[in-house]
Amino acid sequence: MKPPKNWKPNLKHYKPMNADKIRILLADDDKDDRFLFKEALKELSFSTNLETVHDGEQLMKYLSEHENDLPNVLFLDLNMPKINGFECLTEIKANNKLNSLPVIMFSTSYPRDIHYEEDMIKMLYKIGAQDYIRKPTDFSELKRIIRDTLEKVKTDVFGTKIRTEKHKD
Repeated sequence: MKPPKNWKPNLKHYKPMNADKIRILLADDDKDDRFLFKEALKELSFSTNLETVHDGEQLMKYLSEHENDLPNVLFLDLNMPKINGFECLTEIKANNKLNSLPVIMFSTSYPRDIHYEEDMIKMLYKIGAQDYIRKPTDFSELKRIIRDTLEKVKTDVFGTKIRTEKHKD
């Protein structure tokens, strides 16, 4: 059956598939941390597409291959092999094709000196990080942090807030 000759589709409410999915790239060398991040995302009430890389070298290769289709946000571990998070952040923010990518520094770093940590965080912001998050040891806290961060990303990228329900963490 063919549509009538004068028929036109109503595209007013059409959205391409995955249009509202937040595309996340996680760069983390710790297998357990990647697993927990994925599990936390599964328990959250909004749509995401997660890609992962295991070290800084893979990250930079991924970004160069996808520079015309960047993720909506990058969660970047500080302490990774080959190229560390500081170096990756510096490269990303120095590259005109990548520097608009929001980068969330996501690390288990626990420096001995609080002043050192404060200076490190200031330096990360100066280079261009959107935020610095210390990886929590509690899964409920991890979910809350990821949810709060992705709500900000969703608002920035899509101009809408995520409808949140009361989560039982």
